[in-house]
Amino acid sequence: MNRPIQFNNHPFRFLLYLEWLLLGFSALMALMPSPSPRFSVMYPELTICSLTFFGLMGLRLPTYNKINKFIYTTIEVILILITGFFGGRSARLFPFLYLILVTRSCLIFPLPGRLAVTLSSFILFLLTLRQRMPPGRFSPIAQERFWFFSFSLAVLFGLSLVFVLVLMNTVLSERQSRDKLQAANEKLRQYALKIESQATLEERNRIAREIHDSLGHSLTALNLQLETALKLSKHDIPRAMTFLATAKELGSKALQDVRQSVSSMRSHPLQEQSLAQAIQNLAADFQRSTGILPSCQISIISPLSMEVSTPIYRVIQESLTNISKYAQATEVQLELTTTLETVKLTIQDNGRGFDLEQNTTGFGLQSMRDRTLALGGEFHIHSSHNHGCQIIVDIPCL
Repeated sequence: MNRPIQFNNHPFRFLLYLEWLLLGFSALMALMPSPSPRFSVMYPELTICSLTFFGLMGLRLPTYNKINKFIYTTIEVILILITGFFGGRSARLFPFLYLILVTRSCLIFPLPGRLAVTLSSFILFLLTLRQRMPPGRFSPIAQERFWFFSFSLAVLFGLSLVFVLVLMNTVLSERQSRDKLQAANEKLRQYALKIESQATLEERNRIAREIHDSLGHSLTALNLQLETALKLSKHDIPRAMTFLATAKELGSKALQDVRQSVSSMRSHPLQEQSLAQAIQNLAADFQRSTGILPSCQISIISPLSMEVSTPIYRVIQESLTNISKYAQATEVQLELTTTLETVKLTIQDNGRGFDLEQNTTGFGLQSMRDRTLALGGEFHIHSSHNHGCQIIVDIPCL
């Protein structure tokens, strides 16, 4: 309730129509002839023009510049005073104009300004009521009746002002809450679209990593076998046929890898086994393909969540694939330890290594780095020519 609603035009049309109805009734009272000269309208044209202009001011409410707000409210007060002074019998309806003034102030001022306008309206009402006292002396009974009537009217009008102020504050608060809720829903919708787009991108990257991890090695070896067979086909057909047979086996293996990749995309790789069992299976597969049995030291004090265990499994899988492709290693050490706060994975080989400044942008290394960073972890590589390679992954427990 401390900030005004930012609208250029009147935000509540039904309220504007009610204002016009009251002003029209006041104008009608000004045009009707009065049997008493005391209540006759001195300048009906001025009264009607004032009421008309006062009603048209409701079509455009200032809500930005403080000076414009003050000038706008001052003009309204002047028009009310003109109507009350020259309106004759219609001046009896002027409390309605003050109610309209308070209503509009709620639409253009924050709470302190609304209270100031409400208090000013009540003071002006009391001054106008005081000027209505007829000249001459009253009898004690008449004087008592007059003051009782004035006091009752003042209390009733004050309560009406408070009611209008509280009602408008409540309506504006409800409208602000609804606008904030609508804005929050729009932000939530935009965020959902962003998350959906991000999820689609991550799924594409995941599929790319799956294809690279499972199919890349087989197709690379198949291409090498076919190139060698093509070179030998001109002068050593028996050896070429041997390479072709190997290529056929690799083709069959690649087809099997494609089927396994499709199956792994449909089901989780660790759905039916623990992380330790999955690592042991990777080590057994690595031994069958290279003849090297990795030395595995696994210490998991508590089961890891799927959000952590799956990236670790993929990092180990990619590391062993790279070692079998490029490292020419004879020893591989794998150590996985967990604490209550972190998960640490170390994979080291004694292969030929590589230059970190020239070979750190491969898809395999990048996928391992992405998987680690996505969990808020740290990914480090230590390698040099003829000194093997060491991969260290630190991931906080989720």
